Amino acid sequence: MKLVLLGIQGAGKSTQGNLLSHQLHLPYLSTGHIFREIAKEKTTLGRYMKETLNAGILVPDYKTIEIVHQYLSKPEYKRGYILDGFPRTLNQARRFKNNVDKVLYIDVPDRDALWRIAYRNDTSREDETLKAIKKRIELFHKYTRPVIEFYEKRGKLVEIDGTKDIKQVNKDILQSLGRQLVKGEIRKWERKHQKIILAVVGLPGAGKTAASEYFKEKGIPVIEFGKIINDYIDKHKLEHSEVNHKKMREGLRDKHGKEAFVVLNEERIHNALHKHFMIVIDGLRSWEEYIYIKNKFPNTKVVLLALYADKKLRYERIEKRGYRNHFYGEDRDIDELIGINMAPTLGYADYFVDANSTLEDLRDKLEGVYRVIYFSNGGAFHKNDS
Repeated sequence: MKLVLLGIQGAGKSTQGNLLSHQLHLPYLSTGHIFREIAKEKTTLGRYMKETLNAGILVPDYKTIEIVHQYLSKPEYKRGYILDGFPRTLNQARRFKNNVDKVLYIDVPDRDALWRIAYRNDTSREDETLKAIKKRIELFHKYTRPVIEFYEKRGKLVEIDGTKDIKQVNKDILQSLGRQLVKGEIRKWERKHQKIILAVVGLPGAGKTAASEYFKEKGIPVIEFGKIINDYIDKHKLEHSEVNHKKMREGLRDKHGKEAFVVLNEERIHNALHKHFMIVIDGLRSWEEYIYIKNKFPNTKVVLLALYADKKLRYERIEKRGYRNHFYGEDRDIDELIGINMAPTLGYADYFVDANSTLEDLRDKLEGVYRVIYFSNGGAFHKNDS
């Protein structure tokens, strides 16, 4: 399903877009998002976009259309998307060849939109001064109103009363799409048989915890393999030393094999997959764990996401931790790679993310990987006509 959201600033497009993305399992994005992602690419187009954005120049219609078409050709958008901020002009609408299913126009009076924006928490933004907002609303009526009429004539427009509360607006949109929310699920959509286990791997300090937090914010359950050791050591008031951790790890692996942490978490994985389409494992290490998961969950797609950061940076990050901040070094790295047999899982990873930069940059990269994995695999639901 391919959806376009239209409405003046303050109409609630981003709120509804994010809700629909979660409910329909479709990626939500704006032209702003597209432009920023392309600007990060080390390509001719990426350099052009970076220079254009830095200069504060509007991207011409012909170039905007070219860029949007190219971006939406990626596999993660094959099933569909929710697009906010495009097309803005009649020329863009006429040349947009992406077979849009529905255009959702969230209608809010100018005065209501101005009032809403005035009471936002981030009213210090330069682009949200009263003068700037009025100008943007004026431009919307001048250039985007014809777009609404364009789609209305083609029978694709759905007009939604945006003055209602958020839940009612969302309900009206779903109803217009032939859907309704029943106990948190969208009626008439069927679960696909194949689910996803995303295993995050990486040496200490590579950013696994930050990645796990990112996925938790997405509402995806995270099963932490290392929790077994940490809880045991805390419970018995032992020191979080390399010696104690290694002793316990080796004891568990002597008893259960190198796949010990999957064996000990197998019930939790089963329960999480029963309730959710996708789960994340934080702390999968050995190749034996990976093989065990694949054998025990044959109808589930197992994806390895490897994080990499330079050795010096990893050690600096660990030193800044308030917890186990001395637990790092070459001996531990070698033990992880060879002793625990992590090296094959890193080398065989499906996705490889460079985590040397900022937390914001890491989250942007994880967002890109998440979109590819989640949406290219059909999302949690599918329907014959979607």
